[in-house]
Parts: sequence; structure tokens; C-alpha cells
Amino acid sequence: MQTSARLEGPTRSLIWHGGIVLLFVVAAFVPTLLLQRLFPYPFPFLFFGAVMASAWFGGKAAGLFAVLLSTLFVDYFFVPPFYSFSISTTAEAYFAAFVACALAASWVSSAKKRSEQALKEALDQLEVRVSERTAELMKTQTELAHLSQVLSMGELTASIAHEINQPLTAVVTHGHACSEWLSANPPNLEKAQQTVQRIIQDGTRAGAVLARIRSLFKKEAPTKDWLDINEVIHELTTFLRDDAIRRRIAIRTDLVPGLPKVKADRVQLQQVVLNLMMNGMDAMADTADRAKELLIRARGDESEIVVRVEDSGMGLDAEGNERIFNPFFTTKPHGIGMGLSISRSIIESHEGRLWASPRPSGGAIFQFTLPVHPRDSDG
Repeated sequence: MQTSARLEGPTRSLIWHGGIVLLFVVAAFVPTLLLQRLFPYPFPFLFFGAVMASAWFGGKAAGLFAVLLSTLFVDYFFVPPFYSFSISTTAEAYFAAFVACALAASWVSSAKKRSEQALKEALDQLEVRVSERTAELMKTQTELAHLSQVLSMGELTASIAHEINQPLTAVVTHGHACSEWLSANPPNLEKAQQTVQRIIQDGTRAGAVLARIRSLFKKEAPTKDWLDINEVIHELTTFLRDDAIRRRIAIRTDLVPGLPKVKADRVQLQQVVLNLMMNGMDAMADTADRAKELLIRARGDESEIVVRVEDSGMGLDAEGNERIFNPFFTTKPHGIGMGLSISRSIIESHEGRLWASPRPSGGAIFQFTLPVHPRDSDG
């Protein structure tokens, strides 16, 4: 049964191609026979079309079969002596030329078909490879975005440890104080209760710090929610405070209270602001002729929020304004050149813009916009 099934496919294909060849050759034969009465010499040119069509649709074998049938038809009907397969001496050269031309037409047509099929297959394979490569690049970009987050946060280890240490130290101190108030004779319950409230507040503050750190390290799909940009900036200035003190950099904020909330992914927006602030601080590493100052401004209206990060570092030239956003372009000795590129992608995914410009008094200005959507919209 399996052998019969295997043979059925090739046999059906052979019959199909043979039928196509016969159809084309007969289609060439009938008008040629009618036109022959109008010419004093054989007129077999339509057979070349039949050969080419057969080779195109049926392949090389079908083309050769069409040459054979066309040769028999021409020999029998159109080359003297007529209605005979013998060939007169005067027609031998003409007949040989016809056979040679028919073979050439078959070869050209089948070769052209093979070339087109090969080109189509190559294009299909290229499209598949491009799709696979695009998927790989998107995955790589996601991995690099996460790597950028981790590298940025790695530089803040000391500041984070200090942020956690403060409330935990306060909890221990208040715990000892509470124990002393309760050990008094009589116990000072009012003071003990106040101390317990402070323990709760400091414990809650330590938990909030850990939650912020965990959210910055988490690798999960973006989740957009309504958030206050001023709150995001306050969190990150707190993170960077000790690092800035160590570098002798003053961080100032100029935030307009009551700005409209924006719908954005909190972790991604934290990453952008953190990256801009870290870049500004790094740019001021070699500044000696003026005060090191990092200024973060936030302004807004009914249509958009504008966040501006200014530093007094080495500044930017006209060419570098756009090049710094190119992947793998960096001015840092140990940078990977992906932070600003990823930051721009994040802002653009939030329908905003991120750009840079020189600061008139020296340094650079990085600013981005975020659209303000109505609270009842899905945007």
C-alpha cells in the first residue's frame, strides 16, 4: 500500500505535465496548419512558443518532450515530403535549424523558470531570516535595557545601603528606648506608645526603600499606571543623595507642585530619570572651574509634562547632540553606550520625545516630554 501511494504522486505529476505539453503543442499545431496555406514556406514559429510554455510550466523534461512532439509534427506536416517522416535533402538544413532553435527555447525557458524559483526561495528564506533576526534584536534590546538598569543600580550600592541603614538603625534605637520606658517604675506607657509609632514609621520607610529597589531590578513586562512625575524625581534624588555628596555635587530640584499625572510605566520612567541624572553626575567628574550642580526641573500644562536635567559638566558639541543617542556610542571609558539609546526608546514608546542641547553657562541639558491624557482615556 505504501509503495502504491509513493508511486501515485509521481505518476499523476507525469500525466499532468504530459497533458500540458500535448495541449500546448496541439494549440500551436492547429493555427500553424491554417496559416501554412498563406505562406509558400513552412511557418513553425508557434511551436517555439509551445516549447517555451511547456518548459516554463512543466520543467526541463516537459520542455524536451514538447521539442520531440513539435519535431514530429513539423516533420510530418510541414517539411517536404508532406505527410511523411522522411526529410528531403533541401529541407534538412531548415529542419536541423528548427530542432536546434526548439532545444534552445526549451533550455532558455526552463533555466529562466529555475532562476525565478531560486530567487523566490531565496527571498522567502531572506524574509524568514530577517524576521528571526528582528525578533533576536528585539530580545537583545530588552536584555540590554535590563542590563542598563542593573549597571546603573550597581553604581548606587552605597547610597541604597545608607537609605536602608537609616530606618533600620532608627528602629533598633527606638526599640531600646521603648524597652526602657516599659522597664520604668511605673512604666511610661505614653512614651512607649509614641516610640512604637516611630518604630512603625521607620519600618514602613525601610520597606518602601526595599520596594523601590525591587521595582528597579524587576524584569517584567511594562505596566502603565497613573503616576506623579514629581514623586519619581524625589525618589531618585533620595537614592543619589549620598553618591552626590561623595562626588561633591549639589542636587537641586525645581518642581511645580500639582502637575498632572501621566500614564506611564513607573520602572521604565525611573530608569530614564536615573540614567539622565547619573550621566549628568559623570559628566561633572572632571569639572574644576565652576560649581558642580545637577538641576532637575519639571514643568507641565494640559497637554504635556516636560522634565529637564541640567549639569555643569564638559558639555556637548553640535555633532554630539544626536550621536550620543546612537546605540553603543559612549564618551565614558567603561560605558556600554546603550543608556541614552534605551532611554529615548522608552520615552518614544510613551509617545514623548527625548533630546539634548548645550547649556549656555556650560554643561548639557537633557529633557524629555510626556503627553498628558485625560483620566477617562485608555491612552
